[in-house]
This record gives sequence, C-alpha cells and structure tokens, in this order.
Amino acid sequence: MRDNIVNILRQDSRTTPSEIATMLGSTEDVVRAQITELEKSGVILQYSVVVNDELLDDDSSVVAFIEVKCAPERDQGFDHIAQRLQKFPEVQSVYLMSGVFDLLVVVKGRNLREVAAFVSSKLSPIANVVSTGTHFLLKKYKENGIVMGLDENRSHRLNVAF
Repeated sequence: MRDNIVNILRQDSRTTPSEIATMLGSTEDVVRAQITELEKSGVILQYSVVVNDELLDDDSSVVAFIEVKCAPERDQGFDHIAQRLQKFPEVQSVYLMSGVFDLLVVVKGRNLREVAAFVSSKLSPIANVVSTGTHFLLKKYKENGIVMGLDENRSHRLNVAF
C-alpha cells in the first residue's frame, strides 16, 4: 500500500487521505497512518507544486544544467564533492550519473552572468573537478510527467496560403 500511496501523491500531492483511501479500497485512518510513517521515515521529504513558469510574468531567473567531470576521492568516491556542491544556495539539484560526466548539477541564477560566475568562481576551483559543460534551459515541454502549455488539440502544421 505504501508504494501506491506514494505514486498517488507523486501525481498530485493535494490528493486527500480520504480520496486515497477510496482509490485503494482502504480507510482514511489507515492511509493517514501510512502517510505519517512515510514522512517520519524520510520517504516523503516535501510536498511541492509544478509551475509553468512561462505563464508567470517573471523572467528574472535562468536555469542551467552543468555536467561535471571529476576525479573521485579516495574512500569517498563522488559523495564528498556532491555534498560540497549541494551546500551552495544556487544549486537546486545534484545527481550522480553514468556517461562521460560524473555529476549533473542544476543551478538557478538571476541571469546568465550570475550562473557563469558560479561556474568560474565556485564550481571550477573545487578540488578534483576536472571539467564542466554548461547547458541553459530554454523551454520546458514536460516536467514531472506534466505537459507544459502545449495545446495538444491544436494542429501543429503550418498554414499554407496560395
């Protein structure tokens, strides 16, 4: 039941325990107890909202995906570097990944210059950081399983006039 509750809350964290109980054929008290246990054990860390930033009149931030190649530290691998990176307020997420680069760091800044300053003055000087590759978010099409602002009923073919 725990996995089912988590999956329902991933889809919409506003789903009430009563609604979840109905979906799962359980009681509201049982669902509430399971949610409380999931929160206490650290499985559920936070409830959040997915926002379509393009519909806001706020162009005051830039998101960058920074690939980081680093030399793993003895007895700690990449964990120490990741722990150091996650402490920076600009850093939204840090992921260990396979491939050419070792870490993916998601950074948010007020503008391109601020993100560039983060890379050059804070990220690159870290011991064992070998190289970085920075990519800027231009547009979100889908986030956390939610399609962002594309009208799927509208034809995407260009109009032709003669």
